[in-house]
Amino acid sequence: MRIQALPPQLVNQIAAGEVVERPASVIKELVENSLDAGAQRIGIEVDQGGTRLMRVSDDGMGIDREDLALALARHATSKVSQLEDLERISSMGFRGEALPSIASVSRLMLTSRVQGTESGWSVSGDGSGGPLDPVPAARSPGTTLEVRDLFYNTPARRKFLKTEKTEFSHIETLVKQLALARFDVAFSLRHNRREVLALPVATERMEQERRLSGLLGPAFLEQAVSLRQEHNGLQLDGWVAHPTFSRSQGDMQYFYVNGRAIRDKLVTHAVRQAYRDVLYQGRHPAYVLYLSIDPVLVDVNVHPTKHEVRFRDGRRVHEFIFRTLHRALSDTSPGMEVDPDTGEVLSPAPPAVRTAAVSPGEPRDTRAQHHLPFRVRERAGGYQPTFEVQRPPPAAPLAQDSHQDGIPPLGFALAQLKGVYILAENQDGLVLVDMHAAHERIAYERFKQAYGNAGIQSQPLLVPVTVAVSRREADLAEARQDLFLELGMEVDRLGAETLAVRAVPVLLQGSDSEKLIRDLLSDLVVFGSSERIESEIDQVLATMACHGSVRANRHLTHEEMNALLRDMEATERSDQCNHGRPTWTRLEMKDLDRLFLRGR
Repeated sequence: MRIQALPPQLVNQIAAGEVVERPASVIKELVENSLDAGAQRIGIEVDQGGTRLMRVSDDGMGIDREDLALALARHATSKVSQLEDLERISSMGFRGEALPSIASVSRLMLTSRVQGTESGWSVSGDGSGGPLDPVPAARSPGTTLEVRDLFYNTPARRKFLKTEKTEFSHIETLVKQLALARFDVAFSLRHNRREVLALPVATERMEQERRLSGLLGPAFLEQAVSLRQEHNGLQLDGWVAHPTFSRSQGDMQYFYVNGRAIRDKLVTHAVRQAYRDVLYQGRHPAYVLYLSIDPVLVDVNVHPTKHEVRFRDGRRVHEFIFRTLHRALSDTSPGMEVDPDTGEVLSPAPPAVRTAAVSPGEPRDTRAQHHLPFRVRERAGGYQPTFEVQRPPPAAPLAQDSHQDGIPPLGFALAQLKGVYILAENQDGLVLVDMHAAHERIAYERFKQAYGNAGIQSQPLLVPVTVAVSRREADLAEARQDLFLELGMEVDRLGAETLAVRAVPVLLQGSDSEKLIRDLLSDLVVFGSSERIESEIDQVLATMACHGSVRANRHLTHEEMNALLRDMEATERSDQCNHGRPTWTRLEMKDLDRLFLRGR
C-alpha cells in the first residue's frame, strides 16, 4: 500500500482521541484556557452530562478577530513561540491542539471580545472542514466556548460514554479540582439549568477555608493541619489530614505542581512514606498540597493530557515532600501549639510548670507536674523491656498553656474505665484515652529514637545470598554501596548481572534477603531513594512496642495515669497508635451539655 498524507479532518480526529476522552476532558481544556487568559470569573454550563452542551464563559483578555480562526487551527498557540519556551512552561495549556481536536468531534462556537473593542466576534466549526469566517457577536469582554453534540460524527466514540449521571460526576470532580488550585478565581457550575457550585473569589484565609470546606466537607478541614515549608528552591504548602481521617480510597488527594493538578507515582510514594507508620493498613490519606518549583526543573510536556510530569531531580523532590509531611505529621501530639488564625503548627514553647487542680475529697497528687517516667508497678516483668529503653529528651515539649490555671492539654486523670480507658479532665471538658494504644505509640517512638541514636547495626550472613539482577541494577548497587552500608547491608557485585548480599541489619536477620535487595533496587531505580529498610525495621520495633505496652485490665495509679498523659503530650505522633487508630478523644462541655439537653 502506498504512503499517503492523511486529510486534515482525520488528523484532527486522531488527535482528539488523545485529549478528548469524555466531556470532562473538554471542560478541562476550556477552563484551563480561561485561566491562561487571566480570567477572574469562569462560568460552566452543562446539559445531559455534557454530551448535548458544554459552555464555558470567562472574563479574560479575549481573542482578537484576526486570531479567532487560528484558535481552531492545529499547532497554533499564543503560549509558546520558540523551543526555549518549552523549558519553562508556566501556562496550563501550550500545545495548540485542544480546540481543533474538540472542534473535529463536535459542533463548536467560539465567541470573544477583547477589552477596549466595540464588539465581539464569533467563529464556528462542525468537524466537516475549516472554521467559518468570523461574524459580529454581542458579548462583554472575555470569551465563550460552546460545544454541542460531542462525538456526533464519531458514533463509535460516543458508545463508550457512560450515563449522564456518571459523566457529570466526572465534570463536577474536575471543576472541584480546578477550584482548589485557583482560590483567586470565581467558579460556577450549572447542570441542566440547575446551579451545582457557586464559588466566589477566596483571597483571605477564612474564605479559602470556606471553599475548602464546601468542596471537601467540613470534616476534612476540622481534621487537617496546614503547612508551609520552603527549602532550596522548593516550596510545599497546603493541608494534610490527620491519619485518623483516612479514606477507603484515594478520592481526596489533590496535588498541584505550579498550579497544575498532577498524578505522579513519585509524589504518591513520598506521601505514602510520610504516612507510613501512622496509617491503618489499606487506608488512604487525604490532602490538598501545592508544590512550587522552578519551571525549568519540571517537564510538563510528557503526556497530551498533561496529568503527568517529570522532575529533573526526582530524588530531591521526593525527599523534600517526604521530610516536610513527615515533620507535619510528627507535630500533631496533644501538646502541639497551632496558630488559631492560620491553622499552621507552631514550634512548641518551653514546658510550663503544671499544678494539678484538686477536687474536694479527691486523693489527687497536688505536687507540680513534670515529665514523669511512666512505669507499670505490680507484675511488670513482661513489660520491663519497654521501660528499659533509654528515655530520650522530649521530642516535642509541652506547648505553653494559654489557660490561666495551667491545666495541660490532656488535663489530669480522674479514673480508669474497665481497665481500658483513662478518664481525664482538661480545661474544655472530658478526655478519654486508650491507654494501651497511647503507650504503644510512646514505646514505639522511644524504640525508634534509641535505635536511631545507635545507628543500624549490621549482621554478617553465614552464607552470602546470591541474587541475579539486571545490568542496570547491578551498576546501581555498585555505585550506591555507601547507601547500603548506611542501611546495615553489605552488597558486592560478583558479575555483570549478579550481586551477593553478605550482611543485613541485625533486626532483619532471618528475613528474605533476596526480596529485600530487589525491593531496595526497585525503589532506587524509580524514586532515587528508599526508606524500605527503615520501614522494615519500624515494623519490627512496632511489634516490640505492642508487646511491651501496658495491657488492658491493668490497674494504674493516678501518678501513672498522669505520667502517661504527660508522655503523650511530649511524644511525636501520639494522636495515633502504630496501626493508625486514634489514641484519645475529648468531649467538650458543649458536647456534654448537648447530650443532656442543658440550656434548652
